[in-house]
Amino acid sequence: MAEITAALVKELREKSGAGVMDAKKALVETDGDIDKAIELLREKGMAKAAKKADRVAAEGLTGVYVDGNFAAVVEVNSETDFVAKNDQFVSLVKEAAEVIAKGRPATDAEALALTTASGESLEAAFVSATATIGEKISFRRFALIEKTDDQVFGAYQHNGGRIGVISVIEGGDEALAKQVSMHIAAMKPTVLSYTELDPQFVKDELAQLNHKIEQDNESRAMVDKPALPLLKYGSKAQLTEDVLAQAEEDIKAELAAEGKPEQIWGKILPGKLDRFLLDNTQVDQAYTLLAQVYIMDDSKTVEAYLDSVGAKVVDFKRFEVGDGIEKSSNDFEAEVAATMAAALGK
Repeated sequence: MAEITAALVKELREKSGAGVMDAKKALVETDGDIDKAIELLREKGMAKAAKKADRVAAEGLTGVYVDGNFAAVVEVNSETDFVAKNDQFVSLVKEAAEVIAKGRPATDAEALALTTASGESLEAAFVSATATIGEKISFRRFALIEKTDDQVFGAYQHNGGRIGVISVIEGGDEALAKQVSMHIAAMKPTVLSYTELDPQFVKDELAQLNHKIEQDNESRAMVDKPALPLLKYGSKAQLTEDVLAQAEEDIKAELAAEGKPEQIWGKILPGKLDRFLLDNTQVDQAYTLLAQVYIMDDSKTVEAYLDSVGAKVVDFKRFEVGDGIEKSSNDFEAEVAATMAAALGK
């Protein structure tokens, strides 16, 4: 039998990424044959990965990479936040974003088939990572954005990479684009404009807003405070020309009732109408980027600010780790606790 030296174990570890004991066992089983040991570790790794396939992986990182006129944002999940800080995991996420930005796949299957720097597919890299790290590592999603030569990308990651954003700006520079991406990371818009919101979604959200106002009014009644008015509209899509014309007439009637001279109404009306728009587009403000108050200048919406500097947002993508994943309350943590209890003989 061949001697399993420390140098041989080290060589296998460097080539496979396996732990010391796993590498040594593989070399013993293959009588010191490096190539056979690598293949054995790969087979065992796939078996380990298969056992972890049903686990919930809701932690992880986003990756962002710009390659010329293409940019990619990806989300890769792990089971725990601790592993999300692992150097091997961090490198894998970065490589996944780079490979996808350069390979420009159209589907998840095409993305996972792309070749990494080590020569293996992206899918195989995730299987290997699951085996060597010891947790389920899964590729969740990716998005590709393309721009023109006259446009710029704003690439930004927040909270250690838990949020990844790519924006495309026209008429501005990379500094402005990055600021817009920072706003997107913080304010969580889901679409660019109110024109992209489904009418039924707007109605449902408006009902939720009014339900909250009704609850607030119950509390206000207890302390003899006047009730807040319910909202009639939630989106600019609902503010037709007739609605706006009626709002203007209502404001004029209020001014007349207050005894304001008609000759000064023209100075008061614009501000009152702006207030009407603000109060009746709250669904837009929650979900659409252009309607949100810009965090870099809270006197303007994103759209108004960009108009003032001769720029506009063309597109954006925002990924937040674990968004929409249902976490099991007793999955990985319970398994670890049970394993420790068994080891301690409890």
